Amino acid sequence: MGGYRERPGVVPGTTLWTRTGGGGTPYRVLPDGCMDLIWHDGELMVAGPDTAAYVVTDRPGSSYAGLRFAPGVAPALFGAPAHEVRDRRVPLADLWPAARARHLAARADAGPTAALESWAAARLRGAGPADPLPAAVTAGLAAGHTVAGIAAGCGLGERQLRRRCEAAFGYGPRTLRRVLRLQHALALARAGTPLARVAADAGYADQPHLSREVRALAGVPLRELL
Repeated sequence: MGGYRERPGVVPGTTLWTRTGGGGTPYRVLPDGCMDLIWHDGELMVAGPDTAAYVVTDRPGSSYAGLRFAPGVAPALFGAPAHEVRDRRVPLADLWPAARARHLAARADAGPTAALESWAAARLRGAGPADPLPAAVTAGLAAGHTVAGIAAGCGLGERQLRRRCEAAFGYGPRTLRRVLRLQHALALARAGTPLARVAADAGYADQPHLSREVRALAGVPLRELL
């Protein structure tokens, strides 16, 4: 039976997902601030953080297994700043030595979900202490703090914070705020919350502001997206 499935990953800050049975119908991958390591029909690729919806059309019978990393987690494991792969899907071999990428791809061919989680666990053990900045930024944005206030709380100037955020998330804190707010709004709307209430609870000025932001980031009106 085909379809999309996901579950929390064994490695903290990850989600393991699979998609099978693609039939040529386009679908939208929405910006969420995350990066993914994806096995797709025998190849490994890295999906960078998106600033707008990424439209995918699969070949019939295509299969995927992916490990999605929470915002700010992946760059330390990939050894590359997030902004280098913003709005891109690139072969893992573009970021890693080709021999290492091929070795992991061979392991994934034998069992992609186990290989991806094993890789992430090993990389996390070797990455050293986590940078506290991504968690501080996302927590500050969720609490409604200003960018200036978040920068001050991190002991940084706003320009320094933007550079650090581009390396960790792929874009600056204002764009990250828009992306995370979109995801919050969609979660509320999918739970049946009236759209006027969604706009207020997710931090939009009003319902037209919500509609404009959804169209800008997702490429379609909110009701069509839902």
